[in-house]
Amino acid sequence: MNASFEEKSVWVQLVSLVLGLGAYFWVAGRMMGAGVLALPAYAPLFVVSLVLLVLLMAAGHGAAAYWERPEPRDERDRLIGWRAESNSGWLLVTGVVGAIAMLLIGYEAVYVAHVLLLSLLLSEVLGLVLRLSYYRGRV
Repeated sequence: MNASFEEKSVWVQLVSLVLGLGAYFWVAGRMMGAGVLALPAYAPLFVVSLVLLVLLMAAGHGAAAYWERPEPRDERDRLIGWRAESNSGWLLVTGVVGAIAMLLIGYEAVYVAHVLLLSLLLSEVLGLVLRLSYYRGRV
């Protein structure tokens, strides 16, 4: 792959988020399916998922830096980041508005918290996918 360090960093972030928080949502979904509705029961799982996420990102960035020396972000990197954030922010807003609507309807806090977290994750994943597309000139 002929990619800059910044593009490799985006790949590391994307894979780490999908694996780390994907594992969280897989286990949390099973817990909710089993009837666990107490939000504090999810805290240890969330902490473990965050530790996994940090370890994956550190290992990935370390490997990328080992094979190629990191260079400073340039104007192209900044513009790609801004454009991706601009085009993915709507997903986060939609999730927040949906969570507020769920509160008004009377959903359990555990569902509202997971909708908020899922909208944050999906917005970030969309932003990273868009960044990769912009680096490759596909969008």
